Parts: sequence; C-alpha cells; structure tokens
Amino acid sequence: MTIQTEVTANDRTYPAPKTCAIAICLDGCEPEYLDVAIAEGLMPNLKRMRAAGTDRLAHSVIPSFTNPNNLSIATGRPPAVHGICGNYLYDPETGEEVMMNDVRFLRAPTIFSRFYEAGARVAVVTAKDKLRALLGAGLRFDEDRAIAFSSERSGTTTKAEHGIDMASDWLGMPVPEVYSAGLSEFVFAAGVKLLKEWAPDVMYLSTTDYIQHKFAPDEQGAKDFYAMFDRYLGELDALGAAIVVTADHGMKPKHDDMGEPAVIYVQDLMDEWLGKDAARVILPITDPYVVHHGALGSFATAYLPKGADRADIIARLKALPQMLEVLTKEEAVAAYELPVDRIGDLTMISTVNMTIGTSAHRHDLAALKEPLRSHGGLTEQEVPFIVNRVLEVPNAPKLRNFDAFFYATRAAAL
Repeated sequence: MTIQTEVTANDRTYPAPKTCAIAICLDGCEPEYLDVAIAEGLMPNLKRMRAAGTDRLAHSVIPSFTNPNNLSIATGRPPAVHGICGNYLYDPETGEEVMMNDVRFLRAPTIFSRFYEAGARVAVVTAKDKLRALLGAGLRFDEDRAIAFSSERSGTTTKAEHGIDMASDWLGMPVPEVYSAGLSEFVFAAGVKLLKEWAPDVMYLSTTDYIQHKFAPDEQGAKDFYAMFDRYLGELDALGAAIVVTADHGMKPKHDDMGEPAVIYVQDLMDEWLGKDAARVILPITDPYVVHHGALGSFATAYLPKGADRADIIARLKALPQMLEVLTKEEAVAAYELPVDRIGDLTMISTVNMTIGTSAHRHDLAALKEPLRSHGGLTEQEVPFIVNRVLEVPNAPKLRNFDAFFYATRAAAL
C-alpha cells in the first residue's frame, strides 16, 4: 500500500518517510549517562552520530514520568491534548485511584495510528507491557502492517492482538526479567530484526529505566548498558534508518549522605494541618514496578477538602525547604499543559535531591537495594535529542522530546 504524501496527527504534519523513521526513547536517560559513556569510548556510534548529525537537548513534559512522556512522544503533543498526565490517576467522583494504562484514558490519536491509516507499516516495541495498549491504540493487526508488543509479555504475543505470534521465539531470545537490562536489550534486538526483515516505515522503541534507577552514570552497570545500546544503535544506523534518540525524563540521586531515601511525606503534613485523610495526596509515579523507586518521585498533586484555605496550604508548602515549586491547579495547567480534570487543587515539585511521599507507613522501601535515584520534577526535565542526520533543530526549551517523530520523519524524507 502506498503511503500518503504527508500525515496529519493532532494538528501537526509529518512527511511520508523514504526510509524507516525511528524514535528511540531511552527511559531515564539523564544526559550525563551519554557524556560519561562517550568519554570512556563506550559509544562510538552515538559519538559519530552527534558529530555528523544533530545534537541537542530537549525538555520533557512535566511531570517527568514515563507514561505522560511516552504518550507525548507518541502523539506529538503535551498531556493537555492526549490526557495521560501520570502513571496513576485519582477520580474524585468515585474516590478510586487507578492506573492510567487503559486506552479509555487516551484522548488523542497516536502518530502511529495516523500513519497506519495512511497506509504505512508501523512497529512499536516497549519494555513494559503497561504502555503497550496505549501506544498500540488504533492499530489493526489483520493486514500485516502493524506490530506492537512488549518485552515483558513477549512470550505470549499473538498475531491477533500484537501483530506477531510468540515474539520471544521469533527473536530467539528468552523473555527477560522485568528488573533487568535485558528487558531493554530485547527492545533493541527486536528493532534491528524488524528493520531487517519486516521493513516498517515508522518504528518506536521504548525502554525501561531500571538501570538508571539503579546505577549512577559513572557506575559499571550504567556503562555496560550504554555500550550495549550503542552496538544496536550502530546496526540500526547501518541499515539506513533515520533515527532520533531521546528520553522520557532524566534521573537524579534522591538520597542523603548516608544513602537513605530523601523524602518529605506530604500526606502526613496534610493530616496534621487539615485532619486525617481530609486531603488526598496523589503520586503520579505510582505503578506496579516499585522495586527500583518505591513509588517516590519529585512531583505530586493534592486534592483538598471542600472549604479548605488553598492559599494557606500552598504558603505552608512553599515555606518547606524540600519544595522547589508549589502551584495552584490553574497555574500548573497553564505552565505544564496538563488536563485540568485530572490533577488536584495544587501541584508540588521537590528540589533536585528530594522526593515526595504520601505517608511514611505507606511506602515499602525494603526492596531498595541501592541509594534512591528517581525523577518527576523540573530537575529531570532536560533530556538528550540526537538525530543521525543534519537538520535545523532548535534547542531546549523550545525543543521538546515529543518533537521526536516531527524530526525523525523529516530526516527520513530527505
């Protein structure tokens, strides 16, 4: 099937690629990881891409968490458009806290679905299955033009639901452990094989930040990960794809000098100020995979009880040295392009080495084996944005990580 000359998705136009347009989301890739690995000679392919192509820094969306940023990259738009403003949602009408993994929460079509409708072959490979349904929304798998699966569930994929039967057998790799670098390596290996054998027009590869939560940039585990990635990146580049490498968010140390998690428990403060459980503090980082972060990040939102003095609560929060920024709902919606009906009465962002928790007894930190590293705030907003072609691309803050396919398709159309 011939692809249309150009494709429109959410009021942005994307040219039809002449070669495969790939966006790679390196989950949690603080720019320092790349700088250290390149300086030590571990990423010759990326070093060459930076020198011969386009090397920039971009800003992620806030909160700088996985789901909002992956869906922003997938739609080319901020959360106010696509509706996914966290990994986790509180519905004041029902009093329920639920994961935002279901397609019913998505309010905009993905770039992938629009390219598919225009006749393109589309491939999406993610590390964790929590994103697969959202990223695959609008794709149909009955015409051999769409594939969407996760490393995590690669042993049970079907042609009807994912566009491919038993992806792990097809790739010749076992299903990786969730908490491993192998979960991301599976994504890269699948991307290379898909490019060689299936020839997608548009492909998205999205990893997990397990390694980045676990290792600082100068630690061996991180160096090994980026050396591994560079080998696959070289293969993708050699196959002629137009590639954008970016990230959903950065990553910072969030612990004290003793290696203990640095946390301010805001639900406990609200209980003290307003009465027990009168307010509700929501941590949008919350997801089923808490071993590496303990549901502790640098962004939170709070729902206040009727009649509460919001200005007084905000003033008290702003006075705390652990807080970098506290905004009203209206200010947060304007500043960060968030959906007004999916955040609380106020938002909080902690300082660079601090996280926000609910109540001390609600966080099980026993699984944290290393000093806490996490994300979510403004200090994790800066991410790499590297293209293996020479293009006119602005820098941050104008350049956003969700411009990835805007530039990948332009590079692929040259």
